[in-house]
Amino acid sequence: MNLYQLCKIMAILLSGLVAGLFYGYQCSVNKGLGQLGDKEYLLGFQSINRVILNPMFFVSFIGCLVCLPIVCWLSYRIGDRTSFNFLLIAMVIYSLGVFGITIFGNVPLNETLAKFNINMASVKELNLQRKAFEPLWNKYHLIRTIAAILTFILTILSLIKIK
Repeated sequence: MNLYQLCKIMAILLSGLVAGLFYGYQCSVNKGLGQLGDKEYLLGFQSINRVILNPMFFVSFIGCLVCLPIVCWLSYRIGDRTSFNFLLIAMVIYSLGVFGITIFGNVPLNETLAKFNINMASVKELNLQRKAFEPLWNKYHLIRTIAAILTFILTILSLIKIK
């Protein structure tokens, strides 16, 4: 196995892990949290936002951001035009639609929520905080979930050999 093949496998694996995480979250965690009362919802989200910041998450989330440009460049360098095209599109979608949305959309909302003192807030303040957080966070999450799935599909399609 050469470096190009190894990088392509890593791009597929890492993009699949991110897509799976976001898809699973979209299908279950968001819906489960959404059924909770305001205080429980906000406490649950604060807890999840703290624990997601771990090495396993960063290996896949940042690893994909690093791996995609490398494998894209390698595919260009060896003249694998079909792979290059799929990987270039995957790289752009991941960079903007997954990483960009997360950094400029979800993370600022998470940081604002982290600073919110839930235990000192009134019922009205809890409700206002949730209304300011939940719909926008869920919208950004849906966008990055779709982008992550598209990235994964494109990295798989990069395996196709067109002559």
